[in-house]
Amino acid sequence: MYKITFSKNADKVLRRMPRNLALKIAKKIKELANDPHGMRNVKRLTNHPGYRFRVGDWRIVYTVNDNEFFVHVINVKTRGEVYK
Repeated sequence: MYKITFSKNADKVLRRMPRNLALKIAKKIKELANDPHGMRNVKRLTNHPGYRFRVGDWRIVYTVNDNEFFVHVINVKTRGEVYK
């Protein structure tokens, strides 16, 4: 199982969004800790060394360190904002 870490920006976004949506995204991030490469809705980013995970209209951008077994969540934004 991988350890999950959050950037300041991702943590701030999760704390400010509606609670029901934040709980839904947090549940998916916990599932991501079990297998960060093999989940559905995960794609490797082309202009960034990480991955993106889709939860409804929201995107979670993260990197994986397989040597130390941790996932670092970089950004959590809506579909239109995350790629800017």
